[in-house]
Amino acid sequence: MRLSRYFLPVLKETPSEAQIVSHRLMLRAGLIKQSAAGIYSWLPMGFKVLRKLENIVHEEQARAGHLAMLMPTIQSADLWRESGRYDAYGEEMLRIKDRGGRDMLFTPTAEELITDIFRAHVSSYKDLPLTMYQIQWKFRDEIRPRFGVMRGREFLMKDGYNFDLTKEDALHAYNRHLVSYLRTYERMGLQAIPMRADSGPIGGDNTHEFLVLAETGESEVFYDSAVTDLTFGDRDIDYASVEDCAAVMEEFTTKYARTDETHDEALFNEVPEERRRTARGIEVGQIFYFGTKYSEAMGATVQGPDGKNTPVHMGSHGIGVSRLLGAIIEASHDDNGIIWPEGVTPFHAGIVNLKQGDAEADAACEALYTSLTALGLEPLYDDRNERAGGKFAGMDLIGLPWRITVGPRGLKNGVVELTSRRTGESEEMPPEEAVKKLAQIYAGIA
Repeated sequence: MRLSRYFLPVLKETPSEAQIVSHRLMLRAGLIKQSAAGIYSWLPMGFKVLRKLENIVHEEQARAGHLAMLMPTIQSADLWRESGRYDAYGEEMLRIKDRGGRDMLFTPTAEELITDIFRAHVSSYKDLPLTMYQIQWKFRDEIRPRFGVMRGREFLMKDGYNFDLTKEDALHAYNRHLVSYLRTYERMGLQAIPMRADSGPIGGDNTHEFLVLAETGESEVFYDSAVTDLTFGDRDIDYASVEDCAAVMEEFTTKYARTDETHDEALFNEVPEERRRTARGIEVGQIFYFGTKYSEAMGATVQGPDGKNTPVHMGSHGIGVSRLLGAIIEASHDDNGIIWPEGVTPFHAGIVNLKQGDAEADAACEALYTSLTALGLEPLYDDRNERAGGKFAGMDLIGLPWRITVGPRGLKNGVVELTSRRTGESEEMPPEEAVKKLAQIYAGIA
C-alpha cells in the first residue's frame, strides 16, 4: 500500500479524553474514531489489525476442532426469561422492543441462544461432544465506558460453547480451551496468564481469566512470578487427548495466580516471598464450566447410552478480540508510539523514501515494494513529498516492526537501511538482502 493513497488520519496532538496509552495511541495513529461514548468506528489500519486477530482466533479454534458459526446480535427476551437471567443480568443489558412490542435485547453473551439451537437439533449422546463458537459484536451498557476499546460498550468477542455428556468430558473441553487460548495469545505476541477468577453473571464453579500484565490494567492480580517463565512455544498437542490437555492445564494453573475477587492471602503466603508479586492485569479472555445450569433450565437433554434423557454439561469460552488490540498496545509501546508484534502488524514493513522525486531513490523504492509484495508480504510505502523527520515520526507512531530507509547517499554505496522498531537497531545492506531478511523473519511467524 502506498501511503499517499491510504486513509490514515494521524493526529499530532493527544486527545484530552484519552486516559491510557492504548487509547491515546489508537486515536493518534488513526486506528479508531469515537462515534459515541464507548462506541468506535474502526478505521482502515485499526480494522486491518482487528481482522488479523480474528484470523488467528479462527485458526486456533479450528486446530482445536471447534466449529465456527454466527448468531444474531439481537435476541428474544423470552430465552433469557427461560434461563432466569433476564432480570438478573442488570442494567448493562440493552433492552429494546420491536415494532410488535416484543421484548428484545442486544446480545451481551449468547448462552441462551446457543442452548436453544442445540436443543432443537441434538437429541442423542452420539452427536457429542460438540463445540461451536462465533466472533460477533456484543453490547454491554457500561455505566462509565472508558479507556477506549479496553472498556467500551460495543466490542468484538469470540464466544464459544461446548456440549458434553458428562462432567469429565466437559472438563476436557475446558482444558482444551485453555490450551488453544495459550497458543492464540502467544501467536499475538502476548503472555496471557490464566488466573482463577469469579464467574460473575455467567455462573459456574470452574473459571479462569487470561490476563496480560500492564500498569493500566483494571484488575489487581496476585501471582507467583514463576508463572511468567512459562511459554507454550511450538508444542505438538493432541487436542483429542485428555492427558495432553490436562498436563498443560496443570502446568499453567498450579502456580498461584488469582484476580482480586478470588485472592486467598493464606495460600498466597505459601509462595516463597521472593516470588510473590502483585500487579495490574488486563483481562483478554475467560473460560467457564457451568455444568447443567442452562441445559436443565432450558430442557437441553440428550438420550444417553442407557436410553434415559440427561441434561448436557456445558461451558463457555470468550476472547475479547477488540480489547486485545488495546492490550497489545499497552504491553508493546514506547514514548514514540506503538510497537506491533510481527504476528499482528497491519503491514510487514514500512518503506521510507528520503528524497521523493529523485529518480534513483524512487526506482529503488518501487523495486523493494514489488519484491516484498511478490513474496506475499505487505509493505507500506511512504511515497509522500514530506520531510524525512515527519516520515520517521509517522512510522514510529504507527509501529510497524521493520522500516527500510532509502536515500541517495546510501544508494551510491548500494545499500539501504533496515531498522527494527523494537530495538531501534539499524543495519545497512543491499536492497535484495533487506528483502531476503524480511522474508526469513516472517517465514517463522505462524
